[in-house]
Amino acid sequence: MRPLLLLPLAFLPGCERHEAVPAVPPVVVEVPVAGPVIGPDDLLDSVVRISTTQQAWDPAEPWQKNNPGQRRALGAIVGDQLVLTTSEMAADATYIEFESSDGKRLAPAKVIAVDYEANLALLGPQSEEDAKFFEGTEPLEIAEPPKPGDALEIVQLETNGTPLVTSGNIQSIDVVSNFLPGQYFLTYEVKASMQSSANSFSLPVMRGDKLAGILTSYNSKDQISDVTATDIVSRFVKEAADGEYSGFPSLGIAITRTEDLNFRLWLKLPEDDGGLYISSVRPGSAAEKAGLKKGDVIVSIDGHTIDRLGYFDDPHYGRLYWSHLVRGAKASGDKAVFGILRDGQPQEVEAVLDRLEESDQLVPAYTFGQAPSYLVKGGLIFQELTRPLLQSFGKEWQSRAPLKLLDVYENPEKYESRARRVVFLANVIPTPATVGYEPLRNLIVNRVNGKEIKDMATLIEAFDTPSEDGMHRIEFEDEKFSVYLDETISTAVDEQLIQRGLNRLSRAEN
Repeated sequence: MRPLLLLPLAFLPGCERHEAVPAVPPVVVEVPVAGPVIGPDDLLDSVVRISTTQQAWDPAEPWQKNNPGQRRALGAIVGDQLVLTTSEMAADATYIEFESSDGKRLAPAKVIAVDYEANLALLGPQSEEDAKFFEGTEPLEIAEPPKPGDALEIVQLETNGTPLVTSGNIQSIDVVSNFLPGQYFLTYEVKASMQSSANSFSLPVMRGDKLAGILTSYNSKDQISDVTATDIVSRFVKEAADGEYSGFPSLGIAITRTEDLNFRLWLKLPEDDGGLYISSVRPGSAAEKAGLKKGDVIVSIDGHTIDRLGYFDDPHYGRLYWSHLVRGAKASGDKAVFGILRDGQPQEVEAVLDRLEESDQLVPAYTFGQAPSYLVKGGLIFQELTRPLLQSFGKEWQSRAPLKLLDVYENPEKYESRARRVVFLANVIPTPATVGYEPLRNLIVNRVNGKEIKDMATLIEAFDTPSEDGMHRIEFEDEKFSVYLDETISTAVDEQLIQRGLNRLSRAEN
């Protein structure tokens, strides 16, 4: 067998399941597992290689970027000059390029629409001249949704452009997170024996001659591929093709299962009813706008009965987790009717579903393509709290990151009324202005010069007005001491830092 160019041996790690989603034994279809075979040549008119150069910002030194890296994938042509791939190919991309299957044609590409939560991106040519790349290509139609046990074909290319097809059967269907933790979408788990000599970050998955999904990860040990479901791909392509994409909606609640008998008695739940307890409602969310409250129990959504574990019976797929009825079956702006029990009494609540943007979150879960906000003042380094910054504390960041910062991330409702972003003292550069302050780290800033700090912009503004004695006073959350910074000395230090190569002292762009 000749070496393969775009095959997924080293994809993402195994998919993470929502901790609130109990494991449900899948319906396993036992079939012979065969390797890839040469596919039809007309596939070459409907797929395109994608190469990206990506460079993320350094969370520890937010004024500079990390070293660049590269990724390759095989995308599916799904419309007039439109290519579908995963959002991983667009994340922090500084350059994207299309390459024809025979390697003879290249064209720079741009992002038309991206959904990091659903892990999907739509790419197109950068200019009208670049659009000539698509002459002679044939867009793929989207298939009808398959069922458990149906066969799908995973498309790959050899180095010389020969199409390879690996057939596999859908062993189970679940709501899975495969890129960003906490974001769950309908996914097919396909049993297929793949081969690889290089990395790839997405591959088209076919059902006959139509596109059924996008492969996002492959477990070589278990020979299981995770494939973003047809429903999700179809809705994304439909809504993103014109470049005006609002994203999959969210409800904005946290839930607790109701299988505990004592808990059910306290909630006044009838013995035969299921239901999910709403433990919190996010401010500004679709749930809050609709009138859903903490303490309500959701017993149905759009007429689908929700059981004690949060599952419902989908007429096509079988048993699915309830979140698919919001993130997958609906678009932003659609309505959903929730049957609830409030104080034991049945009610119906209609919600208009929308999506809370990451820019509106106290602690953004992702910051792709966004330069981090920061301030360096006299050697004190201030940053805004984000999940990527917490993750910089290492693989076990949820136990290694500072407890106060973790509390903000895990309980944002305690802080949302006080700030748009949480600003904290991240580090201290030893300078004449910071003598004695060198050990200070990870302290949340409350006030500077008497002004409340709502985000990085208000912090930068607060340092513009020192007190009459020329000192800046910095006050911290839950700390009984303050830090004092001399304006004259700190300004002189700032000038030296610029001379030594720091390209800028501040940024407040979010």
